[in-house]
Amino acid sequence: MHKLITLFTSHTGQANPTLEALPSSGSNRRYFRLTKGNTKLIGVYGESREENRAFISLANHFLAQGLNVPKVVAVSADELFYLQEDLGDRVLFDLIKGGRTTGVFSHEEKELLHKTISLLADFQYLGARGLDFSICYPLPEFNHRSVMWDLNYFKYSFLKTTGMEFQEDLLENDFEKMAGTLLKDATETFMYRDFQSRNVMLVDGNPFFIDFQGGRKGPLYYDVASFLWQAKANFPAELRDELIITYIDSLKKYQPVNESAFLNRLRQFVLFRTLQVLGAYGFRGYFEKKPHFIQSVPFALNNLRELLKDGFDEYPYLIRILNEMTDLKQFADTQKRELEVRVYSFAYKKGIPNDQSGNGGGYVFDCRAINNPGKYERYNNVTGLDEPVIKFLEEDGEIISFLNNINPLIDQHVKRYMERNFTNLMISFGCTGGQHRSVYAAQQVAEHISAKFGIRVSLIHREQNLEQEFRKR
Repeated sequence: MHKLITLFTSHTGQANPTLEALPSSGSNRRYFRLTKGNTKLIGVYGESREENRAFISLANHFLAQGLNVPKVVAVSADELFYLQEDLGDRVLFDLIKGGRTTGVFSHEEKELLHKTISLLADFQYLGARGLDFSICYPLPEFNHRSVMWDLNYFKYSFLKTTGMEFQEDLLENDFEKMAGTLLKDATETFMYRDFQSRNVMLVDGNPFFIDFQGGRKGPLYYDVASFLWQAKANFPAELRDELIITYIDSLKKYQPVNESAFLNRLRQFVLFRTLQVLGAYGFRGYFEKKPHFIQSVPFALNNLRELLKDGFDEYPYLIRILNEMTDLKQFADTQKRELEVRVYSFAYKKGIPNDQSGNGGGYVFDCRAINNPGKYERYNNVTGLDEPVIKFLEEDGEIISFLNNINPLIDQHVKRYMERNFTNLMISFGCTGGQHRSVYAAQQVAEHISAKFGIRVSLIHREQNLEQEFRKR
């Protein structure tokens, strides 16, 4: 990368910078960090002059509109190399790793996501203001041709690789219907096209945006779908809904919004974007042999399965093929597996509960060291679910300390089980009669797990023959 070093020296007046290669993702562009003393810049080598020109022109325009993008500071004469502002290493995708891996997003992670999507409408409207869309590459706008390119990308780079038999003419009929639907209401807005958490950098807590060189004039729904249904983002439905509200509130600064109509239109773009993403994963993964994309296929397929549950009557043949495709044996191990935690209370004198999942059991906690309400006659006919026993145990305090020590251990275990896609965890609490202390502890822990992780929790008070289920949220 001698040309980048020469460009750096020419721009800064400082020779012999260090050159550090940075990881790249889907594109063929290569990135480097050049450093000399306190000066740091990002060097880019791109094989396509047209794509480089698009990025540089768009970056200059967006900066003039006050949008958060890196400043391009130098370009080589042949336009294959350029230097841009170094935004650091804080990528939104990495900063939400805890939520992505567990499906449970912290307050801080949610704040970053809300902050990011609230800026999207600004990017779409301010970015389009005064923009000469002819600078966009490879097309100036989202049109019939670009829709069909992406749908055929899915057909040839993913669907055909499955070995499925299908009638191309019937599939093309539904593709044409989809193109008509997606192009119904053209807007004078900038469509980022790859608006996702990997392309958002955090600088002093503020989102900055990169990799917009494929953008063009187009409908705003596409970017919302790209961000909220990013395959590996793993956003739960409740969080998606919250983020959509945040986006709509921001969008209302620029146009009136019928929320029901917006959601109906968005759903069409979610299906389209999911197919485009599968096409990209097929090409980059199966043909270019890039493992990151192969690893992402199960996440995209799970998004598609969720989407297909409510159907799309307007595309009967396409939906039939997609349902058959997601049910193929070769994708059986991509089915999203969700954890169920089963929490028991029991009496030791009747034995530890059996693990019906066949996994041999899990944690068993002994509550017999805790002060026992059962030694007092007035508690004979009540359990750890009743107010007199609850008051006795909580005022005594031993069980509070007991649970405060147990909960962090259980939380860590549940989190790792979710990360590893395990499906069963059993936690049991025993005491002498299985009536007071174990019942209270099991109830408290089951409620804690449900509230913290939002997963399915089954609670069984064995000696009372009582069962309760906390549904996945």
